[in-house]
Amino acid sequence: MADSWWKGAVVTHLLVALFGMGSWVSVNSLWLELPVVVNVLPEGWNLPAYLSVLIALGNVGPIAVTLVHHFAPGRLNERLVIHVAQALAVVASAFLAIFWGQTLVVAGDLHSVAYLLLAFILALVCCTSNVTFLPFMFRYPPEYIRTFFVGQGLSALFPCMMALAQGVGKLECRNSTSGNGTLEPHYLKENFPAENFFWFLFVMLGVSGLSFLVLTQQSADQSEQKRKAGCSAASSSSSKDSVEAEESHPLQNGSLPVSEDQVEIAKEPPCAPFWTLRNIYLLVLLGVSNALTNGVLPSVQSFSCLPYGSMTFHLSAVLGNIANPVACFMAMFVLCRSSAGLGAMAVFGGVFATYLLALAALSPCPPLLGNTVGVALVVISWIVFTGLFSYLKVVVGSLLHEAGHAALLWCGVVIQAGSLIGALIMFPLVSVYHTFQRAQDCVDNCSL
Repeated sequence: MADSWWKGAVVTHLLVALFGMGSWVSVNSLWLELPVVVNVLPEGWNLPAYLSVLIALGNVGPIAVTLVHHFAPGRLNERLVIHVAQALAVVASAFLAIFWGQTLVVAGDLHSVAYLLLAFILALVCCTSNVTFLPFMFRYPPEYIRTFFVGQGLSALFPCMMALAQGVGKLECRNSTSGNGTLEPHYLKENFPAENFFWFLFVMLGVSGLSFLVLTQQSADQSEQKRKAGCSAASSSSSKDSVEAEESHPLQNGSLPVSEDQVEIAKEPPCAPFWTLRNIYLLVLLGVSNALTNGVLPSVQSFSCLPYGSMTFHLSAVLGNIANPVACFMAMFVLCRSSAGLGAMAVFGGVFATYLLALAALSPCPPLLGNTVGVALVVISWIVFTGLFSYLKVVVGSLLHEAGHAALLWCGVVIQAGSLIGALIMFPLVSVYHTFQRAQDCVDNCSL
């Protein structure tokens, strides 16, 4: 009993949250550090386009995992895949901290080959996590998948807080040196360099990897305890009823994870077809939610917020990222199972998404510019939008958990597909056709 504390429910919830934190922390960190690295790397402000393409290419990971599940069901060792992916991410982040500024001449031009290659590896791991981490969580009771989504929210919150501490994007408007009375932006030096930020990423990935190691050790110890208990109980005739009860619900064993063998047993006899109208409806909601939260709205956040000032942008980013894990935490206590309720929530969140897209489209002169009400509306819209869709994703994930291991695999596939489709829709609009106009710093963009 001396070491039983680390196998308790509270510790397991903490480990699951830290494990979930490692799912998308790499890609979130790469985006947040872009304003720093673009000033050093030869690609300059073309780097976001390169990064978008690399993240899209990272989808070869989930495609490969999905094909293996389809053509060789039950053959993929999810634990091994997760261990390899996490180790790869930890090594890549360490190399990124050391070599991110190194350049090579390719086809006559300087390119940041090290940064781009390591960014692709990290993107590959992140994309693959949606179809490996989530199915792995089928070993645990439904409440743990909500904790997992809390951890995913932390994967955006912690790098955002670090970027704010670094002072990314801070500027001062100073009188022009030409003496014509105009103001010009003066960008302030960051509080610490990019390599320190990437070392922080290395620590977060390391913590996530160690948490998964402890989780797997917990599962192994508990499986051994169950095996010994089963052997001793087999000699008693009174154990028959308890064994039958356990077999009827092989995955609902209090707050304990189940063994690998139990997962395989549970996957073989599906008690109901997965492709029901309700499950398809849930997957559609999940895909739309991720398209908006991971693809569409993040692409235009700067256009919707920066016209109101850098403080508005920072408040929207930080409070929105806080709303994510808070909404996931609330789902642990209040879980909406009504299809109509989930649909209404999606529509309500869509209203705020439409408002934010309208603000971005009207940039650099959105309504209520220079008004406190305008600032409050945009910040509140980002908080409510992020909170509603974060809650919706957790609820859908919890409901799909009840449909079996394959349902969580499709949950991960749809999350990744929705995020990719949203990003592919917005990339040409933002980076090719320049549909959204960026406000110039220290200039009255709406005077004419």
